[in-house]
Amino acid sequence: MDKIGVVVCNYNKANDLDKCITSILESTYKAIDIYVVDNASKDNSLELLHSKYEDKVFIIENSENLGGSGGFNKGLRTALKKDYKYLMCVDNDAMLDEKAVENLKAFLDRHNESGMACAKVYNTTAPNIVQQYGIEVDFEDYCVKSPFAGRLEDGTMPEYVYCDAVPACALMLRREVIDKIGVMPEENFLYWDDTTWCKRATAAGYKIACLGDAKALHAMGAKKEIVNTFPTYYAWRNWIKFFMEFTKEDEIDRMCEVFLRNVFVAVYDSEYNEETCRLSTIMAAFNDAIYGNYGKASEGIIGEVKNLYKREKEIVKRYNMINIKSNNLLEEAKNLKQRLERLAIKMNENIIVRIDGLSKPNIVMCDYIFTLDDLSLEYIYADKNENILLTEEDTYFVMNFAYSKKVFHDMYKDLFLRQVKKIRNKETKK
Repeated sequence: MDKIGVVVCNYNKANDLDKCITSILESTYKAIDIYVVDNASKDNSLELLHSKYEDKVFIIENSENLGGSGGFNKGLRTALKKDYKYLMCVDNDAMLDEKAVENLKAFLDRHNESGMACAKVYNTTAPNIVQQYGIEVDFEDYCVKSPFAGRLEDGTMPEYVYCDAVPACALMLRREVIDKIGVMPEENFLYWDDTTWCKRATAAGYKIACLGDAKALHAMGAKKEIVNTFPTYYAWRNWIKFFMEFTKEDEIDRMCEVFLRNVFVAVYDSEYNEETCRLSTIMAAFNDAIYGNYGKASEGIIGEVKNLYKREKEIVKRYNMINIKSNNLLEEAKNLKQRLERLAIKMNENIIVRIDGLSKPNIVMCDYIFTLDDLSLEYIYADKNENILLTEEDTYFVMNFAYSKKVFHDMYKDLFLRQVKKIRNKETKK
């Protein structure tokens, strides 16, 4: 029976780690060596590992946080010293179904064309809802899409799917893949590292699969800012880095145009909402991406998020009853309703918020406030990015949007193109 080396990367999630290791140990496939890499956790993770799992897993203690990719790679490099045919990466907040390892191995045994195979991943808090079942890389809009994400498990999805990428939360791969393309892209630190790894595998001729009868639950921490701009920096930098690497030569110009538009929208929104730290973090991510400054973020880049919600607070003060017209943006309208209601409680104000009520709307949902023609302020406008058009001063931002966008584009376009070509040439020469 082939032994499989399973690597778990952990940082400050002792409770999740305990459940994760237990789920792996309960696997029907018993020929498993588990390598737990701790990224210098500050909670009781190491205490848990040594007290409960000392004789069941190989414990690797990092003296500093090497990020998700660095942590996994420390375990993979250790495991590569042994003669495993298959290796596996499992997130510390994932739990494997007892047959997941067995079925993933059986699939790879039967499908020589597949270099990597991932479990079908469900949400821990809603185990009948699919979180990931294959990822598609979209080179039109320069993003990734998960066609089955959010779907209720009804038994109608394919037995397995081939795709562009899969998450590394429950991923098995052949040792020979690492021999050809190397370990995870450690320079990412976290985010987009698994997508990049998969793309490099497909470039080497392997198919990437997601398997329906291998199941896993995954908590998946949100990438949205809550306390600071930590997720903002890595998500933006590595998103840009990915498409700089994999966009076809004749599409580079259009790729640069799309990203310049995306970056500008993000920084303009940040300025509008007085999130100057977020603005500087996004620009640092953009500059580091195009200049090839990867790895752990430099000191001073990550900062606190204010979450001022100044306009929402003004609305709560101004109205006792609010009617939101959703305009086919029902989820966004619901999110706004929740924000207003939460703020009202904090501010000790009474407010009733309805969506698509019969009365005249106070708030109208729209795609993006900075492209509006209606600046009459007859209605309050709110958009998908959580921007709100409320006052006459706000309208000045709308009127200056197009010109500011042009200045930003003209300032960065040539630089962006030069740096993309420079980095791609450097990678080609390696």
